[in-house]
Amino acid sequence: MSDASILDQRLAAAARQVEAELESLLGAAVRPGETARPERLMAAMRHGVLAGGKRLRPFLVIESAALFGIAAAEAVPAAAALELVHCYSLVHDDLPAMDDDDIRRGRPTVHKAYDEATAILVGDGLQTLAFETMAAPRTHPDAAVRAELTLLLARASGLGGMVGGQMLDLAAEGRFAAGAPLDLPEAEIRRLQAMKTGALIRFACLAGAVLGQASEPERQALAAYGEIIGLAFQVADDLIDHEGDAALAGKATGKDAARGKGTLVSLRGPQWARDELKRLVADAATQLAPFGGRAGTLVEAARFIAFRQA
Repeated sequence: MSDASILDQRLAAAARQVEAELESLLGAAVRPGETARPERLMAAMRHGVLAGGKRLRPFLVIESAALFGIAAAEAVPAAAALELVHCYSLVHDDLPAMDDDDIRRGRPTVHKAYDEATAILVGDGLQTLAFETMAAPRTHPDAAVRAELTLLLARASGLGGMVGGQMLDLAAEGRFAAGAPLDLPEAEIRRLQAMKTGALIRFACLAGAVLGQASEPERQALAAYGEIIGLAFQVADDLIDHEGDAALAGKATGKDAARGKGTLVSLRGPQWARDELKRLVADAATQLAPFGGRAGTLVEAARFIAFRQA
């Protein structure tokens, strides 16, 4: 069986496990400490989360944890917590005040299927549920491990990570400069993308090391791998937006150019991007070399991330 086929199987298996966990977390049953779960809010949250997708970030948690002998079932709660943060970010990013998208994963975005106020509350609910999940005893028996995971996720998703990156992205579009897009140099584009997209992917890889109580060199190797594939994910995403098929991507394409947004693809060109993706895949494999054959799936995951079409 080829490495790509193995990856497909492991991606599908991780997606099924995480999907089941998300189904449970978003069930109708009221939990201890809750007063009620409003029906419309729960339906909209399920619409925003249980919509398929690759479940790439939770997959990275599960696979990085596997390097240290952590079974997939043991890593699933942390993986699901991360996916809740990711889904919240998508719901909010799609809002008219943000990226203004009508389609996500091939179907109406939450604010289109419901309304803007509900979509805002969906994002709020998913974010808080994510941290509740990460802090819960089921995520890891050691409270210190849970506390570290919660801290790292907060930093990756907050003002110095994903949220801050979204603010820089809006500024780059000219939202705060009389409508004129900013002419960002490459270093600033890389910083923006490392925050907006890369921070959660880096966390996904580091989370497995935290769950496995890995050594500092092992943690550093996985964090570096996460940074590399985070950049590869964004470059590939920008390439898809630049020349991809909207039906295949499951969302609108060509939006970056229409807004005059600076990306590495617009700055350096699509051929540079394709060459850069090859280099990043090689760099990712180098970071994983200390783990030997155990990291084969993660090496293949870097190729998948870099050369995907959606």
